[in-house]
Amino acid sequence: MRALVIGAGITGPVTAMALQKAGIDATIHEAYERTADGVGAYLNLATNGLAALSVLGIDHRDLGGFDTPALELRNASGRRLAHLAMSRDDAAGTVSQTVRRSDLYVRLRDETVRRGIPVQYGRRLVDAVPHRGGVLATFADGGTAEGDLLVGADGLHSRTRAVLDPHCPPPRYTGLLNTGGYASGVSVDTPVGLFTMIFGRRAFFAYANRGPGDVWWFANVPRARAASDDELAAYTPDRWRAELERLFADDAGPALEIISATPEIIAPWNTLDLPTVPVWHRGPIGLVGDAAHGISPTSGQGASLAIEDGVLLARLLRDHGDPAAAFAAFEAARRRRVEKLIAQAKRTSNQKIPNPLTRLLRDRLILPLVSRAAARATHDWVTDYRIDWDAPADHLPARR
Repeated sequence: MRALVIGAGITGPVTAMALQKAGIDATIHEAYERTADGVGAYLNLATNGLAALSVLGIDHRDLGGFDTPALELRNASGRRLAHLAMSRDDAAGTVSQTVRRSDLYVRLRDETVRRGIPVQYGRRLVDAVPHRGGVLATFADGGTAEGDLLVGADGLHSRTRAVLDPHCPPPRYTGLLNTGGYASGVSVDTPVGLFTMIFGRRAFFAYANRGPGDVWWFANVPRARAASDDELAAYTPDRWRAELERLFADDAGPALEIISATPEIIAPWNTLDLPTVPVWHRGPIGLVGDAAHGISPTSGQGASLAIEDGVLLARLLRDHGDPAAAFAAFEAARRRRVEKLIAQAKRTSNQKIPNPLTRLLRDRLILPLVSRAAARATHDWVTDYRIDWDAPADHLPARR
Protein backbone atom coordinates (compact mmCIF):
# COMPACT_ATOMS: atom_id res chain seq x y z
CA MET A 1 0.00 0.00 0.00
CA ARG A 2 1.27 3.49 -0.91
CA ALA A 3 0.20 6.67 0.88
CA LEU A 4 0.50 10.32 -0.13
CA VAL A 5 0.83 12.51 2.98
CA ILE A 6 0.09 16.20 2.42
CA GLY A 7 1.97 18.51 4.79
CA ALA A 8 5.39 18.29 6.45
CA GLY A 9 4.69 20.15 9.68
CA ILE A 10 4.26 18.04 12.81
CA THR A 11 1.29 15.86 11.86
CA GLY A 12 2.64 14.80 8.46
CA PRO A 13 5.96 13.30 9.62
CA VAL A 14 4.30 11.53 12.56
CA THR A 15 1.67 10.05 10.24
CA ALA A 16 4.28 8.98 7.69
CA MET A 17 6.41 7.25 10.33
CA ALA A 18 3.37 5.50 11.77
CA LEU A 19 2.34 4.36 8.28
CA GLN A 20 5.83 2.98 7.74
CA LYS A 21 5.55 1.08 11.03
CA ALA A 22 2.27 -0.36 9.73
CA GLY A 23 4.00 -1.57 6.55
CA ILE A 24 2.69 1.21 4.30
CA ASP A 25 5.01 3.20 2.03
CA ALA A 26 4.52 6.95 2.50
CA THR A 27 5.77 10.04 0.68
CA ILE A 28 5.32 13.51 2.21
CA HIS A 29 4.40 16.40 -0.08
CA GLU A 30 4.98 19.87 1.39
CA ALA A 31 3.59 23.06 -0.18
CA TYR A 32 6.46 25.32 0.83
CA GLU A 33 9.75 25.35 -0.99
CA ARG A 34 11.83 25.08 2.18
CA THR A 35 11.82 23.59 5.64
CA ALA A 36 10.33 25.39 8.65
CA ASP A 37 13.44 25.55 10.86
CA GLY A 38 13.14 28.36 13.39
CA VAL A 39 9.46 29.03 12.65
CA GLY A 40 6.82 29.38 15.36
CA ALA A 41 6.66 29.78 19.12
CA TYR A 42 6.40 26.88 21.56
CA LEU A 43 3.79 24.32 22.51
CA ASN A 44 2.82 21.81 25.15
CA LEU A 45 3.10 18.07 24.72
CA ALA A 46 0.91 16.28 27.25
CA THR A 47 1.51 12.69 28.30
CA ASN A 48 -1.06 11.38 25.82
CA GLY A 49 0.97 12.92 22.99
CA LEU A 50 4.26 11.70 24.45
CA ALA A 51 2.84 8.18 24.76
CA ALA A 52 1.82 8.23 21.09
CA LEU A 53 5.33 9.35 20.11
CA SER A 54 6.79 6.51 22.15
CA VAL A 55 4.86 4.04 19.94
CA LEU A 56 7.14 5.28 17.15
CA GLY A 57 10.25 4.89 19.30
CA ILE A 58 10.68 8.65 19.84
CA ASP A 59 11.85 9.58 23.34
CA HIS A 60 10.58 12.83 24.87
CA ARG A 61 14.09 13.50 26.22
CA ASP A 62 15.28 14.04 22.65
CA LEU A 63 12.84 16.88 21.91
CA GLY A 64 14.74 19.71 23.58
CA GLY A 65 11.91 20.73 25.88
CA PHE A 66 11.54 20.89 29.65
CA ASP A 67 9.22 19.41 32.27
CA THR A 68 6.14 21.49 33.08
CA PRO A 69 4.44 19.49 35.81
CA ALA A 70 2.00 22.11 37.11
CA LEU A 71 0.31 25.43 36.52
CA GLU A 72 -0.92 28.13 38.85
CA LEU A 73 -3.77 30.53 38.06
CA ARG A 74 -3.80 34.05 39.52
CA ASN A 75 -5.97 37.12 39.11
CA ALA A 76 -4.84 40.66 38.27
CA SER A 77 -4.25 41.44 41.95
CA GLY A 78 -1.94 38.45 42.36
CA ARG A 79 -4.35 36.30 44.36
CA ARG A 80 -3.95 32.57 43.68
CA LEU A 81 -7.11 31.07 42.19
CA ALA A 82 -6.01 27.48 41.57
CA HIS A 83 -3.01 25.18 41.44
CA LEU A 84 -3.37 22.35 38.92
CA ALA A 85 -1.14 19.42 38.12
CA MET A 86 -0.45 19.03 34.43
CA SER A 87 -0.33 15.59 32.85
CA ARG A 88 1.87 12.93 34.43
CA ASP A 89 2.53 9.29 33.56
CA ASP A 90 4.28 7.72 36.52
CA ALA A 91 4.57 4.34 34.82
CA ALA A 92 6.49 5.84 31.90
CA GLY A 93 8.30 8.40 34.04
CA THR A 94 7.09 11.38 32.00
CA VAL A 95 5.34 14.66 32.67
CA SER A 96 3.98 17.29 30.35
CA GLN A 97 6.68 18.90 28.20
CA THR A 98 7.03 22.43 26.84
CA VAL A 99 9.04 22.51 23.63
CA ARG A 100 9.78 24.99 20.86
CA ARG A 101 7.67 24.19 17.83
CA SER A 102 10.73 24.45 15.62
CA ASP A 103 12.70 21.99 17.77
CA LEU A 104 9.87 19.47 17.61
CA TYR A 105 9.50 19.97 13.88
CA VAL A 106 13.25 19.52 13.23
CA ARG A 107 13.40 16.39 15.40
CA LEU A 108 10.46 14.79 13.59
CA ARG A 109 11.66 15.82 10.14
CA ASP A 110 15.18 14.52 10.73
CA GLU A 111 13.84 11.24 12.08
CA THR A 112 11.53 10.92 9.08
CA VAL A 113 14.45 11.37 6.69
CA ARG A 114 16.62 9.00 8.75
CA ARG A 115 13.96 6.32 8.35
CA GLY A 116 14.07 6.69 4.58
CA ILE A 117 10.71 8.41 4.07
CA PRO A 118 10.81 10.80 1.09
CA VAL A 119 9.87 14.46 1.69
CA GLN A 120 9.19 16.57 -1.40
CA TYR A 121 9.06 20.38 -1.07
CA GLY A 122 7.31 22.88 -3.32
CA ARG A 123 4.42 20.45 -3.84
CA ARG A 124 1.29 22.50 -3.19
CA LEU A 125 -1.82 20.35 -3.57
CA VAL A 126 -4.37 21.53 -6.13
CA ASP A 127 -6.70 18.56 -6.43
CA ALA A 128 -7.12 14.90 -5.53
CA VAL A 129 -9.50 12.47 -7.18
CA PRO A 130 -10.16 8.71 -7.07
CA HIS A 131 -8.09 6.98 -9.73
CA ARG A 132 -7.53 3.31 -10.60
CA GLY A 133 -8.76 2.11 -7.25
CA GLY A 134 -6.61 4.67 -5.42
CA VAL A 135 -6.08 8.42 -5.67
CA LEU A 136 -4.41 10.83 -8.09
CA ALA A 137 -3.04 14.09 -6.65
CA THR A 138 -2.28 17.16 -8.78
CA PHE A 139 0.14 19.83 -7.58
CA ALA A 140 0.62 23.50 -8.44
CA ASP A 141 4.02 22.78 -10.01
CA GLY A 142 2.25 20.71 -12.66
CA GLY A 143 3.31 17.39 -11.21
CA THR A 144 1.12 14.51 -10.15
CA ALA A 145 1.38 11.56 -7.79
CA GLU A 146 -0.59 8.34 -7.42
CA GLY A 147 -1.21 6.30 -4.29
CA ASP A 148 -3.65 3.94 -2.67
CA LEU A 149 -4.70 6.69 -0.26
CA LEU A 150 -4.09 10.36 0.52
CA VAL A 151 -3.85 11.77 4.04
CA GLY A 152 -4.43 15.49 4.46
CA ALA A 153 -2.11 16.61 7.28
CA ASP A 154 -1.98 20.15 5.93
CA GLY A 155 -3.20 22.14 8.90
CA LEU A 156 -5.89 24.61 9.78
CA HIS A 157 -6.12 26.04 6.26
CA SER A 158 -6.07 22.60 4.64
CA ARG A 159 -6.34 22.35 0.88
CA THR A 160 -7.24 18.67 1.28
CA ARG A 161 -10.25 19.65 3.41
CA ALA A 162 -11.38 22.07 0.68
CA VAL A 163 -11.06 19.31 -1.92
CA LEU A 164 -13.24 16.99 0.18
CA ASP A 165 -15.82 19.65 0.98
CA PRO A 166 -15.67 23.05 -0.77
CA HIS A 167 -18.49 24.27 1.49
CA CYS A 168 -16.80 23.44 4.79
CA PRO A 169 -17.10 26.35 7.26
CA PRO A 170 -13.85 28.32 7.58
CA PRO A 171 -11.82 28.42 10.80
CA ARG A 172 -13.48 30.41 13.61
CA TYR A 173 -11.87 33.36 15.34
CA THR A 174 -11.88 32.76 19.12
CA GLY A 175 -11.70 36.39 20.22
CA LEU A 176 -7.99 36.53 21.09
CA LEU A 177 -4.71 37.59 19.55
CA ASN A 178 -1.75 35.43 20.47
CA THR A 179 1.87 36.41 21.07
CA GLY A 180 4.85 35.40 23.19
CA GLY A 181 8.59 35.25 23.50
CA TYR A 182 11.70 34.19 25.39
CA ALA A 183 13.09 36.49 28.09
CA SER A 184 16.75 36.39 29.08
CA GLY A 185 18.48 37.59 32.24
CA VAL A 186 15.31 38.10 34.24
CA SER A 187 14.50 36.39 37.56
CA VAL A 188 11.05 35.19 38.57
CA ASP A 189 10.11 33.90 41.99
CA THR A 190 8.54 30.62 40.84
CA PRO A 191 9.79 27.01 40.72
CA VAL A 192 11.39 25.77 37.51
CA GLY A 193 8.73 24.29 35.23
CA LEU A 194 5.72 25.92 36.90
CA PHE A 195 3.48 27.83 34.49
CA THR A 196 2.01 30.91 36.18
CA MET A 197 -1.07 32.21 34.39
CA ILE A 198 -2.53 35.62 35.19
CA PHE A 199 -6.03 36.76 34.30
CA GLY A 200 -5.12 40.40 33.86
CA ARG A 201 -7.44 43.40 33.83
CA ARG A 202 -7.05 43.86 30.08
CA ALA A 203 -5.33 40.69 28.81
CA PHE A 204 -4.02 37.26 29.82
CA PHE A 205 -0.35 36.64 30.59
CA ALA A 206 1.46 33.35 31.30
CA TYR A 207 5.10 32.51 31.96
CA ALA A 208 7.27 29.56 32.91
CA ASN A 209 10.67 29.55 34.57
CA ARG A 210 12.86 27.30 32.42
CA GLY A 211 15.95 27.90 34.49
CA PRO A 212 18.09 30.75 35.86
CA GLY A 213 17.40 33.86 33.79
CA ASP A 214 15.39 31.95 31.16
CA VAL A 215 11.65 32.64 31.03
CA TRP A 216 9.22 31.51 28.31
CA TRP A 217 5.95 33.42 28.09
CA PHE A 218 2.82 34.02 26.07
CA ALA A 219 -0.05 36.50 26.11
CA ASN A 220 -3.63 36.42 24.87
CA VAL A 221 -5.02 39.84 23.94
CA PRO A 222 -8.82 40.18 23.57
CA ARG A 223 -10.01 41.69 20.31
CA ALA A 224 -13.65 41.84 19.19
CA ARG A 225 -12.93 40.80 15.61
CA ALA A 226 -10.11 39.06 13.84
CA ALA A 227 -7.31 41.36 12.71
CA SER A 228 -6.74 41.64 8.98
CA ASP A 229 -3.32 40.98 7.50
CA ASP A 230 -2.80 44.74 7.15
CA GLU A 231 -3.81 45.34 10.78
CA LEU A 232 -1.41 42.66 12.00
CA ALA A 233 1.39 44.07 9.84
CA ALA A 234 0.77 47.53 11.33
CA TYR A 235 1.94 46.21 14.70
CA THR A 236 5.62 46.94 14.27
CA PRO A 237 7.88 45.40 16.94
CA ASP A 238 8.10 48.69 18.86
CA ARG A 239 4.38 49.38 18.63
CA TRP A 240 3.47 45.85 19.74
CA ARG A 241 5.86 45.98 22.69
CA ALA A 242 4.36 49.31 23.78
CA GLU A 243 0.84 47.90 23.47
CA LEU A 244 1.69 44.91 25.66
CA GLU A 245 3.29 47.16 28.26
CA ARG A 246 0.10 49.24 28.34
CA LEU A 247 -2.12 46.17 28.68
CA PHE A 248 -0.25 44.75 31.68
CA ALA A 249 0.74 48.00 33.40
CA ASP A 250 -1.85 47.67 36.19
CA ASP A 251 -1.51 43.94 36.91
CA ALA A 252 0.41 42.32 39.74
CA GLY A 253 3.23 40.04 38.65
CA PRO A 254 6.42 40.27 36.57
CA ALA A 255 4.84 40.76 33.11
CA LEU A 256 6.47 44.14 32.47
CA GLU A 257 9.91 42.93 33.53
CA ILE A 258 9.59 39.80 31.38
CA ILE A 259 8.46 41.79 28.33
CA SER A 260 11.33 44.25 28.81
CA ALA A 261 13.83 41.37 28.97
CA THR A 262 12.57 39.82 25.72
CA PRO A 263 14.81 40.78 22.76
CA GLU A 264 12.28 39.78 20.10
CA ILE A 265 8.55 39.49 20.75
CA ILE A 266 6.66 37.21 18.40
CA ALA A 267 4.33 39.18 16.13
CA PRO A 268 0.63 38.81 17.00
CA TRP A 269 -1.64 36.38 15.20
CA ASN A 270 -5.34 35.54 15.31
CA THR A 271 -6.28 32.54 17.43
CA LEU A 272 -8.51 30.21 15.39
CA ASP A 273 -10.23 26.87 15.78
CA LEU A 274 -12.51 24.53 13.83
CA PRO A 275 -15.54 23.58 15.96
CA THR A 276 -16.68 20.90 13.53
CA VAL A 277 -15.63 19.66 10.10
CA PRO A 278 -18.58 17.93 8.40
CA VAL A 279 -16.53 15.75 6.03
CA TRP A 280 -13.42 14.01 7.35
CA HIS A 281 -13.00 11.52 4.50
CA ARG A 282 -14.33 10.29 1.20
CA GLY A 283 -13.13 7.06 -0.38
CA PRO A 284 -9.31 6.87 -0.20
CA ILE A 285 -8.89 10.50 0.97
CA GLY A 286 -9.01 11.56 4.61
CA LEU A 287 -7.92 14.21 7.12
CA VAL A 288 -5.85 14.17 10.31
CA GLY A 289 -4.69 16.79 12.83
CA ASP A 290 -5.71 20.43 12.49
CA ALA A 291 -7.08 19.74 9.02
CA ALA A 292 -9.86 17.71 10.68
CA HIS A 293 -10.20 19.38 14.07
CA GLY A 294 -8.29 22.59 14.64
CA ILE A 295 -8.18 23.41 18.36
CA SER A 296 -7.24 26.59 20.21
CA PRO A 297 -3.76 26.68 21.84
CA THR A 298 -5.64 27.28 25.09
CA SER A 299 -6.24 23.52 25.22
CA GLY A 300 -2.56 22.61 25.39
CA GLN A 301 -3.58 19.60 23.27
CA GLY A 302 -3.18 20.60 19.62
CA ALA A 303 0.08 18.76 18.95
CA SER A 304 -0.83 15.81 21.18
CA LEU A 305 -4.14 15.23 19.37
CA ALA A 306 -2.41 15.41 15.99
CA ILE A 307 0.20 12.87 17.07
CA GLU A 308 -2.54 10.55 18.36
CA ASP A 309 -4.29 10.90 15.00
CA GLY A 310 -1.30 9.81 12.94
CA VAL A 311 -0.56 6.76 15.06
CA LEU A 312 -4.17 5.60 15.34
CA LEU A 313 -4.91 6.05 11.63
CA ALA A 314 -1.87 3.95 10.71
CA ARG A 315 -2.96 1.19 13.08
CA LEU A 316 -6.45 1.18 11.61
CA LEU A 317 -5.08 1.06 8.05
CA ARG A 318 -2.93 -1.89 9.07
CA ASP A 319 -5.93 -3.67 10.60
CA HIS A 320 -8.60 -2.87 7.99
CA GLY A 321 -6.50 -2.93 4.84
CA ASP A 322 -9.09 -0.90 2.92
CA PRO A 323 -8.45 2.89 3.20
CA ALA A 324 -12.14 3.86 3.07
CA ALA A 325 -12.97 1.49 5.93
CA ALA A 326 -9.97 2.69 7.94
CA PHE A 327 -10.91 6.36 7.51
CA ALA A 328 -14.48 5.60 8.61
CA ALA A 329 -13.24 3.74 11.70
CA PHE A 330 -10.86 6.60 12.44
CA GLU A 331 -13.64 9.18 12.38
CA ALA A 332 -15.83 6.99 14.60
CA ALA A 333 -13.00 6.72 17.12
CA ARG A 334 -11.93 10.37 17.10
CA ARG A 335 -14.73 12.82 16.34
CA ARG A 336 -16.45 12.86 19.74
CA ARG A 337 -13.17 13.16 21.65
CA VAL A 338 -11.72 16.03 19.65
CA GLU A 339 -14.92 18.07 19.29
CA LYS A 340 -15.51 17.83 23.04
CA LEU A 341 -11.98 19.15 23.60
CA ILE A 342 -12.46 21.98 21.08
CA ALA A 343 -15.61 23.11 22.89
CA GLN A 344 -13.81 22.92 26.23
CA ALA A 345 -10.90 24.99 24.89
CA LYS A 346 -13.31 27.66 23.59
CA ARG A 347 -14.89 27.98 27.04
CA THR A 348 -11.41 28.46 28.50
CA SER A 349 -10.65 31.12 25.88
CA ASN A 350 -13.84 32.94 26.81
CA GLN A 351 -12.64 33.17 30.43
CA LYS A 352 -9.63 35.16 29.20
CA ILE A 353 -11.83 37.95 27.82
CA PRO A 354 -12.36 40.52 30.60
CA ASN A 355 -15.95 40.86 31.79
CA PRO A 356 -16.95 41.91 35.35
CA LEU A 357 -19.60 39.21 35.77
CA THR A 358 -17.64 36.31 34.29
CA ARG A 359 -14.56 37.43 36.24
CA LEU A 360 -16.48 37.21 39.50
CA LEU A 361 -17.89 33.76 38.67
CA ARG A 362 -14.50 32.52 37.48
CA ASP A 363 -12.51 33.75 40.48
CA ARG A 364 -15.00 32.95 43.23
CA LEU A 365 -16.70 29.82 41.98
CA ILE A 366 -15.49 28.08 38.82
CA LEU A 367 -11.73 27.88 39.31
CA PRO A 368 -11.81 26.93 43.02
CA LEU A 369 -14.23 24.10 42.17
CA VAL A 370 -12.03 22.98 39.26
CA SER A 371 -8.97 22.99 41.51
CA ARG A 372 -10.65 20.87 44.18
CA ALA A 373 -12.05 18.42 41.63
CA ALA A 374 -8.65 18.04 39.96
CA ALA A 375 -7.00 17.33 43.31
CA ARG A 376 -9.45 14.44 43.91
CA ALA A 377 -9.26 12.97 40.40
CA THR A 378 -7.48 9.66 39.87
CA HIS A 379 -7.62 9.75 36.07
CA ASP A 380 -8.10 12.25 33.28
CA TRP A 381 -10.07 11.46 30.13
CA VAL A 382 -7.83 13.75 28.06
CA THR A 383 -4.29 12.87 29.11
CA ASP A 384 -4.83 9.22 30.07
CA TYR A 385 -5.76 8.31 26.49
CA ARG A 386 -3.43 5.61 25.10
CA ILE A 387 -3.12 3.80 21.77
CA ASP A 388 -2.30 0.10 22.04
CA TRP A 389 -0.44 -0.60 18.81
CA ASP A 390 -0.64 -4.36 19.28
CA ALA A 391 -4.35 -4.48 20.19
CA PRO A 392 -6.80 -6.55 18.11
CA ALA A 393 -8.36 -4.88 15.10
CA ASP A 394 -11.70 -4.24 16.80
CA HIS A 395 -10.13 -2.68 19.90
CA LEU A 396 -10.11 1.13 20.06
CA PRO A 397 -8.21 3.29 22.58
CA ALA A 398 -9.97 4.07 25.81
CA ARG A 399 -9.32 5.95 29.00
CA ARG A 400 -7.01 4.13 31.36
